[in-house]
Amino acid sequence: MVVLLNLFMLTAVAVADETLPTLKVGKETYSHVNVFQVTATDIYFTSDQGLANAKLKDLDPGLQKHFNYNPTNAAAVEQKEKAANNLYHAEIAKSSAAKDAGAAPGTMIEPETGKQIWAKPFLNQHVPPVYIEKWLNGRPDDRGKFVLIEFWATWCPACRAAIPELNDFEKKFGDKMIVMGLSDEPESVVRNFNGPEVDYFIGIDTQARTKKALGVTGIPHVIIIDPNGIVRWEGFPFLKGYELTEKVVADIIAKYSN
Repeated sequence: MVVLLNLFMLTAVAVADETLPTLKVGKETYSHVNVFQVTATDIYFTSDQGLANAKLKDLDPGLQKHFNYNPTNAAAVEQKEKAANNLYHAEIAKSSAAKDAGAAPGTMIEPETGKQIWAKPFLNQHVPPVYIEKWLNGRPDDRGKFVLIEFWATWCPACRAAIPELNDFEKKFGDKMIVMGLSDEPESVVRNFNGPEVDYFIGIDTQARTKKALGVTGIPHVIIIDPNGIVRWEGFPFLKGYELTEKVVADIIAKYSN
């Protein structure tokens, strides 16, 4: 609770009460908009589509100026948000470990690395079958490529925080690796997601078959699979000391490319 409260205090910088006839965010246009809060990174508003929020960086320059958007400050806040998410998971792990001199409830220890993961360990093993009930933005061709799968949900703050980094992975490694998010939420919920814009592939499996096969108990949970179907990385991407970074991805691709 303390971590979540501190995270809110980091981002909430202004309360607004402003009406806009329309608001365009990327490809989405909202009508009858009432902005009720502005932070260093987001605006929060009601519209004809209900309650929503949008990143200030996705607005046109005029509105960015109007809402005092500062890219440097926004980047700093996003880094603090990631740090707060890391701390939140670390405190959960620490508290639970004190009760059980091993892994916290719902987690396991990856034998090869000793790190805590919120799933069954599959490192250097064949991945279980990956079930995609429906692709929401195109079907990727993964032949001969690495595949990064993030198990996520629209309500998950840490999942939202991971989107920009996953977008970067798609941009930098797209020729060698498929990046995809897999949710077990209904299609309508995922399509109405009002978080950061996603530039990678999104699929749904409302039966959570792959998630259950991997024993995922906490999200976001990421696995990276090599072209031969072997899991080469797994875990919570913001876990302190085991962060999933551009260098980590590049090293995996270099090491396990055929």
